[in-house]
Amino acid sequence: MYTTLRLPHLLLCALSCLIASGAQADASAPPPASLQPLLATMNERLYMGDQVALSKWDSRRPIQDSAREAQVIANARKQALSRQLNPDEVAELIAAQIEASKLVQYGLLAQWQAAGKAPDLPRPDLEKEVRPHLDELQKRLLQAFAEFAPYRTDPNCAQWLAKGRSALIKDGLHGQGLIRATGDLCVVN
Repeated sequence: MYTTLRLPHLLLCALSCLIASGAQADASAPPPASLQPLLATMNERLYMGDQVALSKWDSRRPIQDSAREAQVIANARKQALSRQLNPDEVAELIAAQIEASKLVQYGLLAQWQAAGKAPDLPRPDLEKEVRPHLDELQKRLLQAFAEFAPYRTDPNCAQWLAKGRSALIKDGLHGQGLIRATGDLCVVN
């Protein structure tokens, strides 16, 4: 009886060791080359939120701009088709970028309200400079997303993402924004 009870336990231990050793081998797999350009573009877009926040501070306009957000997402859906991407996935990606940017903007406005002033920095024009740059970043973002898309379901995706993000994070507010921007990038099966 001792042998029959011990055999399943030994098999379970052996299977656990095999799975653990396989996971270690997978964990050392290098990230795909397409990850860094994707994260860099997301991060650049996120930092453009600083310029948007300055513009909103100066104009006293609200951060929430539902009409603009809908326009940006609709445009992304159209671009998705030309890149052979799923329009719903692209809409989710862009919505995450918008939410991340708003997170940063709200944080910055709160800091400036507490200080009683915004930083004395040059203010690019929102309509003529910032939004066209954001539109260009969206094209780059979709290209980078298309190149990374085959790796989204890889079991190592979350580890690659965490490591790639940590190299880009310079402060807590933008770090939280980047986490939000990349939150749905990996698909768990």
